[in-house]
Amino acid sequence: LGLCTFTLAVALGAVLLLPFSIISNEVLLSFPQNYYVQWLNGSLIHGLWNLVFLFSNLSLVFLMPFAYFFTESEGFAGSKKVGGPVGVPRPVPPTPSSSLTPLPQGIMARVYETSVVLLLLTLLVLGMVWVASAIVGNNAASRQSLHDLWEYYLPYLYSCISLFGVLLLLLCTPFGLSTMFTVTGKLLVKPRV
Repeated sequence: LGLCTFTLAVALGAVLLLPFSIISNEVLLSFPQNYYVQWLNGSLIHGLWNLVFLFSNLSLVFLMPFAYFFTESEGFAGSKKVGGPVGVPRPVPPTPSSSLTPLPQGIMARVYETSVVLLLLTLLVLGMVWVASAIVGNNAASRQSLHDLWEYYLPYLYSCISLFGVLLLLLCTPFGLSTMFTVTGKLLVKPRV
């Protein structure tokens, strides 16, 4: 829940950053000598843009897949949950001199499984990029094309994903709100006078 909340906060920050930038620029242009608005400078806005871009990429690439895999995880096979049925004795923990380590229990088993699945997915994607670079060739032009992919096309792809998200938000929000109020209106009992 915390990862999804953080991602939602980053998305709201990204949506509200453009109006904040425009309003702060207009305030600075309207009151250039005012001491109380001098903190709204270009350095602050530029730093906020960099932070929002960093955290939105972090959310898109790591946190949202981690949250999805976490909801789908059950823990590794053999891991035990803390607590259990009443009357069943707890297993004896291994002694410190034993070579066996205790298995992760409860939510940590799910975190471990999620981390391993995310690591395996990352290795799979990196392996596919490595195979694609080997297929393309090992000359300077192919390395330049991979550099262009990383430098130019990935930010473009990020912009396209953001544009798709904004358009989806603009299209679905009014429909969702109207549906929500329609269903609520049907469920509520109207008072009789």
